[in-house]
Amino acid sequence: MPLIELKNICRRYKNGQVFINALEDINLSIEEGEFVSIMGPSGSGKSTLLNILGCLDRPTSGTYEIAGRHVEKMSDNMLADIRNQLLGFVFQSFHLLPDLNSIENVELPLIYRGLSGSARRKRATAALEAVGLKERIYHRPSQLSGGEQQRVAIARAIAGDPKLLLADEPTGALDSKNSESIMAIFQDLNTKRGITVIQVTHEKSVAEYGHTIFHLKDGKIEHIENVANVTI
Repeated sequence: MPLIELKNICRRYKNGQVFINALEDINLSIEEGEFVSIMGPSGSGKSTLLNILGCLDRPTSGTYEIAGRHVEKMSDNMLADIRNQLLGFVFQSFHLLPDLNSIENVELPLIYRGLSGSARRKRATAALEAVGLKERIYHRPSQLSGGEQQRVAIARAIAGDPKLLLADEPTGALDSKNSESIMAIFQDLNTKRGITVIQVTHEKSVAEYGHTIFHLKDGKIEHIENVANVTI
């Protein structure tokens, strides 16, 4: 059974008296353990698709199944549970709280799981060590480089042991050296931990770290590209 299965997904917005089809008839299936990239020009629907995959938005029509559960008609509370139990998110802008240090930022979403303080600290420490920040756990965001801040964000995303990691332009604010470092971490999480990764990117070199690239145009999947030589 696929981890992710979308059938005939459409997302329509109303802008004044005009309806805009952000996504139209999207069908895709992603197996557990895959590394998938989504590419497309501005306005192609890739961020809308990622928001639906992340249970942050609902499709106008169609069905979405994740880990055997249909989510398109779930209540807001049920969707929040799915996000908390199964998903990890990494964004271009890091979204770290400036008054908290690295380990406190990583611990924050674990509070909503009801974990004890010691359990949160243990998981957060392990996650920061996994992204190479063992020596920076008590530094605040202002004391970290952009690449280090993104690694804290990744640690926060994986501390809850998600099945699926969703990344929206994860290297968009980074230079090429830090971009390569972040993508190496994603590959390690995918190959060694078995975490399924879905990323949105406009950079072909970044997209090619994935096994498969979904190319979107005008809200539709234009074509699917299999990456022959996965970067290691």
